[in-house]
Amino acid sequence: MNTTLFAGAKPISFIVTRDRTKAKAFYGGILGFTLIHEDPFAAVFDMNGTMLRISAVDCLAPAPHTVLGWDVPDIVAAVQALTAAGIRFTLYDGFGQDHLGIWKAPGGDQVAWFPDPDGNNLSLTQFARR
Repeated sequence: MNTTLFAGAKPISFIVTRDRTKAKAFYGGILGFTLIHEDPFAAVFDMNGTMLRISAVDCLAPAPHTVLGWDVPDIVAAVQALTAAGIRFTLYDGFGQDHLGIWKAPGGDQVAWFPDPDGNNLSLTQFARR
């Protein structure tokens, strides 16, 4: 295989929704990403240089794992801002998350999870390497 095939390729992320209007309000209005294109197949957002395509489906069973996440420099500030915007962070039994819903991994990384309007599991991570 040609190892340079993907050297300059940019990733594209995909999310599905039962309600494109709600998804657009969430990803554009609450999370603040710019809608760059919309057609009958998808609403497309720019996530800081990575394309996110949101397609409508009739039936959706959200995955139990994280499907999309962001590396943030200050997880406490990010969680507080999203909480103020109406986002509810997920608390998992046995994880030992703090009052904001932030879990500290053994290596020092910090993670918080929250659902989009369709129940897709999203996350914020502040890596300890900073």
